[in-house]
Amino acid sequence: MALTDLDRNLLKQCLNQTPGAWQDFVDRFIGLFVHVINHTAHARSVVVGPADVDDLCSEIFLALVKNNFAVLRNFRGESSLATYLTVVARRVVVHEIVRRRRSEALGHVDAHQASIDAAGTEMQRIEDAEEAEQMLRGLPRRDAAVVRLFHLEGKSYEEISGALRIPENTIGPTLSRARERLRRMQVKAGV
Repeated sequence: MALTDLDRNLLKQCLNQTPGAWQDFVDRFIGLFVHVINHTAHARSVVVGPADVDDLCSEIFLALVKNNFAVLRNFRGESSLATYLTVVARRVVVHEIVRRRRSEALGHVDAHQASIDAAGTEMQRIEDAEEAEQMLRGLPRRDAAVVRLFHLEGKSYEEISGALRIPENTIGPTLSRARERLRRMQVKAGV
């Protein structure tokens, strides 16, 4: 599908920063971006809530206005504007999903967890820590140390690697094995 006159004019007005043009642009394409976010997240088995959708929409719009609308200025008009924006939006969403997964894998707290009641979480963490310490006694010493540093002390893979002098790329598999072993121990104990 080719670029429509409506989209050509809207794009031109945005690039010329005509008053109201950006709001018209947002109104016209926000539904498309929400659809791209939901579709991309679903395709990657990622659950997104309303706050995530808002954040991802913001990331898309930031990418569009960055460097004086560079992404929009690079549009050559060889497809519809919606098709071009879908590709741009998908790239932004995939990049952000990958970034968030890396952040979570490194043990960082996701920004949306601020809505969780911190005091209740801390009390639960203390109770869980006592139970976890009990279960950790059944793990090999190195595995227990990795689990303790990651889950109880909130250390990143890099910090654990330095503290235990083990390769960083062995930490994920060690955590997976330890979790599976702990699950089996819980099942045996009837927890």
